[in-house]
Amino acid sequence: MTAHGNENGREDDGREEGREDGREGGRWNRRENDHNSGHENRSSARKRKEDAISEERTFAALPPVGGRAFARTWWGRAWLQALEDSALDGEQVKRGRRHARAGAVGAVSVRPGRITAVVKDRDGTAYRSDVLLQELSEAEWDRLIGLAADSAGHIAALLDREMPPHLVEDAAAAGLELLPGIGDLEPECGCGAWDHCPHTAALCHQVARLLDEDPFVLLLMRGRGERAVVEALQERSAARVSEPSGNSGPVAGRRPSGVSAEEAFAARYILPPLPAPPVPPAAPGEPPSLDTETDPEPGLDPTALEFLAADAAARARLLLSGVVPLGEPPLTAAQDAVRLAAGGPAPWVAARLARGSGRERTELELAVRAWRLGGPAALAVLEEERHPGPEVLRRAETRLAEAWDETERPALHPSGPARWTVVGTDTQLRLGPDGRWWPYRKEHDTWTPAGPADQDPAAALAGLVATEEA
Repeated sequence: MTAHGNENGREDDGREEGREDGREGGRWNRRENDHNSGHENRSSARKRKEDAISEERTFAALPPVGGRAFARTWWGRAWLQALEDSALDGEQVKRGRRHARAGAVGAVSVRPGRITAVVKDRDGTAYRSDVLLQELSEAEWDRLIGLAADSAGHIAALLDREMPPHLVEDAAAAGLELLPGIGDLEPECGCGAWDHCPHTAALCHQVARLLDEDPFVLLLMRGRGERAVVEALQERSAARVSEPSGNSGPVAGRRPSGVSAEEAFAARYILPPLPAPPVPPAAPGEPPSLDTETDPEPGLDPTALEFLAADAAARARLLLSGVVPLGEPPLTAAQDAVRLAAGGPAPWVAARLARGSGRERTELELAVRAWRLGGPAALAVLEEERHPGPEVLRRAETRLAEAWDETERPALHPSGPARWTVVGTDTQLRLGPDGRWWPYRKEHDTWTPAGPADQDPAAALAGLVATEEA
C-alpha cells in the first residue's frame, strides 16, 4: 500500500492539503520548493487547486469492447505503455485488459492526481481501485500554459480534443513530463495488491479509451481541468495582447507586438470571436442556360458546360456552409472525374467522365465506390501502387501484431506492397499513406473497397466482418 491512501484503499480526505504543503521523501517532495518559488502567493495557489478539484469529472461505465485495441491515439497508447512499463507482472496487465474488455469497470472518477473506479472480478466481487499520477506544481503549470500560448497550433489542437506532439516535446524540453512514464502510475486497490493488479490494470485500460476522446482528462489528472486551462490561456493571451509595443524597433528576445492572423484564427475560442460569416443560400443558384440561337464554338459542348457550372455552384454552397473544408489540396483531373461521377450524374456524363479520365466504365464505378468511402485518400489506396520503406512496414507489422489478443488474431499473409490478406477468406487490409487501414473484399475476382478506414486494423476488419454478417 502506498502512502497516498489509507489501509482500506480509500482516499485520504486530507490528501489535497498534504500535497499542497509538500511530502517528505518519495516523489512529492519537490512540491514545497516549487510552491514557494515566489511566482504565485499561497492563497492564489490554493484557489487554483480548489478550482481544479471542483472540475472533478465522472464518466459513466463504458460498454464492453470487442476485438480491437483499447487506444487509438498516440497519447492513449503512451498511457498504456506506461502501465506495461510500470507493472512488475505482465500477466496482471493481460488479465486487466480482459476485465476491461468484458465491461467489468464501473463509472470512472477523474480528479487531480487520482483516477478511481469499482472493478468487478468474474465472480462478481467488487473492489475499489485507484491509480495515482503526480500533479504538476503551480510553477510547472505556469511554464506549461506559457508553452501552449506560444503556439497557435498547440491551442487549436487542444481545443479540437487532440494532444499536440510538439507541445509534449516542448514541455519535456522544459523539464515537464505530461505523459506518464515508467513508475508514474501508482496503484491502490482494495484487493490488497501492492503492485498493479487486474483491477488497476483494467482501470488504466478504460481510462485509455477516455483519453482517446479527450486529452483534457490527462490535464485534469495533472492538476487542472479544462475550465482552468482555458481560463489560464485566456489570461495569458490577454496579457500578451495588452503589452505595450513601444516606439522602437524589434528587440532581440522579445515577441513582436500584436497578434498574427494565424494565431488569432487558431485561438478563436480564446480571443474575441470573429464576425459571423454570411448565411449561405438555402439552395445553389441555377446556372444560366447556354441553349441559344448561336452555334457553339467547335469542341465546346454547352450541355456539359451547364453540368460543370451547376456542380461549381453546388460546391461553392458547400464551402460556404462548412461542409467541405477550405484549404484542401486541389484535385487532379482524374480525381475530379471520380468526384463528379460520385454525384450520380446522367449516364452520358458518367461515360464521358470515364473516357476523359482514361478508365473503363467498371473501373470508374470501382473508383466511385472508393471515393464515397474516403475521398482522395481512399482512391489513392485503390489505384496507386505504394512501396513503403522497411521502417514503415516494420511499424505496420508491429501494429498488426498488437491489434488483437493472441486468441483472436487472424492469420494474415502479405499479398503486395502494404497489403495483407486474411488467410482462407476473401478479405484484405491495406495500409494507406496516412497510416490508416482500409478493408477490402474480393468480388468477382476483383479487390473492392468494402468499408471506411480506421487507425486500428482490428476495428477496420471488424467493420467488414460485421457488414458481411448483416
